[in-house]
Amino acid sequence: MKLARLGPPGQERPVAVEAATTYDLTGLTADIDGGFLASGGIAAVRAALDAGGLPALPDADALRAGPPVARPGAILCIGMNYAAHAAESGAAPPELPPLFLKTPNTLGGPDDPVTIPPGSEHTDWEVELGIVIGTRALYLDSPSDSLAHIAGFVLANDVSERRHQLEESGGQWSKGKCAPGFTPLGPWLVTPDEVDHGALRLRSRVNGEPRQDSTTADMVFGVDYLVWHLSQYLTLEPGDVILTGTPEGVALSGRFPYLAPGDVVEVEIPGLGAQRQEFVASGKRAQAGPTEKKVTA
Repeated sequence: MKLARLGPPGQERPVAVEAATTYDLTGLTADIDGGFLASGGIAAVRAALDAGGLPALPDADALRAGPPVARPGAILCIGMNYAAHAAESGAAPPELPPLFLKTPNTLGGPDDPVTIPPGSEHTDWEVELGIVIGTRALYLDSPSDSLAHIAGFVLANDVSERRHQLEESGGQWSKGKCAPGFTPLGPWLVTPDEVDHGALRLRSRVNGEPRQDSTTADMVFGVDYLVWHLSQYLTLEPGDVILTGTPEGVALSGRFPYLAPGDVVEVEIPGLGAQRQEFVASGKRAQAGPTEKKVTA
């Protein structure tokens, strides 16, 4: 089953997509958020679909797609989770998953334009598999317990400003990850029964030219391990999103130019959908930043 949120920013309505029909969920829930997931909302939608009790939403294809989960409490991100990406970044594969955070207000719809930060010359793309937590997880006993806490999977673009991330970081990466719109998500939250998360193909293109092409089979740390591992350090709440890392083929590698106004990025994971973002200029003048010693990624 696929869940989505359609409509203008801040006015999205929850829907389910099944067999090419989009069903209106406003009779069941006000939104697709942590409360909906924690209260068994997905099971309620499935029951309503099976009973034929949901109305189709007319003209759904004409509506903007928003992020499929509303304002998660946390967006937790794993770095260097593909060995080839670690190598192109000048690092060895990690022995433990590196964690950084993105703020919830970075969320955007899958086709929303993304504003390049003022003065940025190092804005980058990263296609990623995202995990949406469905039930609270803390101190799980083993990775085999993880799937029971997953509501579904999403496509994400972990947009990054590399100068802010690496040169002005102060030792952490989040400065380069938290500009407005830097986490396009969706178009759908897809339930685990429809996703083979260990064998998904991830691809990205810039202005129609291929950039990334890999599979989740190449991840250093798999989905089950990541949920279990994070639960040893923090509470994963319903609606939280985990971004699981990106494969090789980003601008940071030095093989491709960074993004400029007018560039179009497309990312795709078959079964989870596709995104298309046009990158636009800020309109705000850049301010001089501090001079800092570069920190190795």
